[in-house]
Amino acid sequence: MAKIEKVELAMVDLVPKVKRTDAIQSFVSQETPIVTITDADGAVGMGYSYTIGTGGSSVMRLLADHLAPRLIGQDADQIEAIWHDLEFKTHATTIGAITAIALAAIDTALWDLRARKQKLPLWKLAGGAKDRCPLYTTEGGWLHIETQALVADALAAKAKGFTGSKVKIGKPHGSEDFARLSAVRKAVGDGYEIMTDCNQGFSVDEAIRRAERLRDLDLAWIEEPLPADDIDGHVRLSRSTATPVAVGESLYSIRHFREYMQRGGCNIVQVDVGRIGGITPWLKVAHMAEAFDMPICPHFLMELHVSLACAVPNGKYVEYIPQLDELTGKKMVIENGHALAPSEPGLGIDWDFDALKARGIAEFSVTVTERRN
Repeated sequence: MAKIEKVELAMVDLVPKVKRTDAIQSFVSQETPIVTITDADGAVGMGYSYTIGTGGSSVMRLLADHLAPRLIGQDADQIEAIWHDLEFKTHATTIGAITAIALAAIDTALWDLRARKQKLPLWKLAGGAKDRCPLYTTEGGWLHIETQALVADALAAKAKGFTGSKVKIGKPHGSEDFARLSAVRKAVGDGYEIMTDCNQGFSVDEAIRRAERLRDLDLAWIEEPLPADDIDGHVRLSRSTATPVAVGESLYSIRHFREYMQRGGCNIVQVDVGRIGGITPWLKVAHMAEAFDMPICPHFLMELHVSLACAVPNGKYVEYIPQLDELTGKKMVIENGHALAPSEPGLGIDWDFDALKARGIAEFSVTVTERRN
């Protein structure tokens, strides 16, 4: 048993490499909370999570004032106990994004620490179902991108061996979405997947209407068509269309996922380790989805999700949106359109500490060495 002796907190603000827009917002900043945990043996684990531009300072204060001090003196290998202790400590503010993002950064650090001490890559420690996973790309499918550029990006991804491309939808009129997607389908042919993402932009009636219009394009899925807490609406939509419905990036509890699956409100599970509260609950959702014969297609965080998608048998896709390139040395390895699981012990993310400092890591930097309940 090695007790936790030190917790270091920092946050880096990243600007996306390309303009990212969807039906309801523009993604202009990625606040990235980073947690580094050191145990009595001197072993170190590093975890992170993210926001899309707001709330990062609140996450950091929650970590510094309430969560990190409770880690000191705890057995770093009791990850499940620690997760539940921290969740209970914040029960008055859960379930929600701020707490989940904070928990995720701690939990991923603990899994990284455990995997490094056991000299195992995360994907093997967490299950070891396979060593690679197919990729689809989102980076060239943002809502503001012109149709010709959508087509060019999809063709380029197909040539690289990618499985599919995601195109954001939610133009003022459904005919515009249909025209864009039809052009992509005509160009790539029937053997290439087209995913669509609504980013919670529709009412249920409008979602049903647009799904019907897009039916003949044989879409892989329609993602977040409605507000994430509208389970009844998703059930109604799922019953009205043959196109699979994908949810998960905006769900923060394993019980929310359970209800969606039990009631038939989704077909694709997109659990996000940064939103669900870490690897510990992520794996529970993934195994629950397996029991419902549903695939896991995690949202965002490709550098971390490649290991988790490879850990479980129903990990179907990894979403290609590079966001850590400027903070890492070795990048995620891609071979014939597949993301390869890292072979290094831990998360397999090669952090560039000079780059972290250069990007303003001191903007919020706290070291905790004393326990506080």
